Amino acid sequence: MSLPPSEIPQGAIRFNTDSQKLEFYAQGEWWVMSTDTPNLGRSVDTTPGARGLFMGGFSPNAATRSDEIQYINISSTGNAQDFGDLLSSTHSLLSNSSSTRGVIGGGGNSGGDTNTIQFITIASLGDAINFGDLTQIRRNADGLSNQTRGLFCGGWKSPANYDIIDYVTIASTGDAVDFGNLTAAREFVGTCASPTRGVIMGGQNPSNFDTVEFVTIATLGNGTDYGDISIATAFGGCCSNPIRGLYGGGRTTGDSINTMYYITIASSGNTMQFGDLTSSREGLTACSSSIRGVFAGGYSPDAGTDTLSNPIDYVQIMSLGNAVDFGDLVDDFTRFTGTSNAHGGL
Repeated sequence: MSLPPSEIPQGAIRFNTDSQKLEFYAQGEWWVMSTDTPNLGRSVDTTPGARGLFMGGFSPNAATRSDEIQYINISSTGNAQDFGDLLSSTHSLLSNSSSTRGVIGGGGNSGGDTNTIQFITIASLGDAINFGDLTQIRRNADGLSNQTRGLFCGGWKSPANYDIIDYVTIASTGDAVDFGNLTAAREFVGTCASPTRGVIMGGQNPSNFDTVEFVTIATLGNGTDYGDISIATAFGGCCSNPIRGLYGGGRTTGDSINTMYYITIASSGNTMQFGDLTSSREGLTACSSSIRGVFAGGYSPDAGTDTLSNPIDYVQIMSLGNAVDFGDLVDDFTRFTGTSNAHGGL
């Protein structure tokens, strides 16, 4: 016997015997869950599937930037592989993606901070191509998306942080357009999404935020309060499937952490503890499939020395527990960005 809509919990899952599709319940409707991911593995992968991408980065010790684009097969384990190059060596970028295209914006390069947007075709290897411009030059922002629309949230350009949210239509090219504003200006936020809702967590300006807010991706408008992170933090990694969003690592007041938290995207409320990363670090990034969340890179400040980290960790998103080793990045950079062709917004 089916429940009346008022009694169906947010995030409930069912198999629709009429359509033969898996569905989840959110915001008063049943939505089809994406469970089909393209075969984009390598010849050595025993379980090919969704592709994760890590782009750009910075080495605090060597004061060098990276133009590298690296990729992994999320369904298996192993070290990242070379994909191609960005338009320039850039750090502190933001990104979002559809199932076919990754979009990368902003960041800092040898000429200073930039508003350039570039894109790649996820199924093929190769270098990034110019897409257009953000509404504002900035770095230290983050992106989220569904299959159609990509959003860029927050950021910094000396001397101020921004509350900007702008967006692009991923399948086209051109300049970003104003979407709305965050509840407060900040940088180093974490973002994730379902097909309908984008969530923005944490950040810094100049103190850390415990704020969680959301937007409805298909409309325009400002962020709305969702709840709080258990501890005010910034500079962590964030990813999701259509139901659950994860936030891992980051920096509290003076300390890097290894804690992971989770939310149910379709509801509202404070984060819950998920487990721990394999090490405490900040400046990491994340990507995901409908099954796995992957956290990569970062660094751990130690007595004034930045100790870079190249591990890649993974978790099963719908369970609770500590992260497990996945492999290593091609190079150990921080302040880079990650996305995939099978995240929660698709």
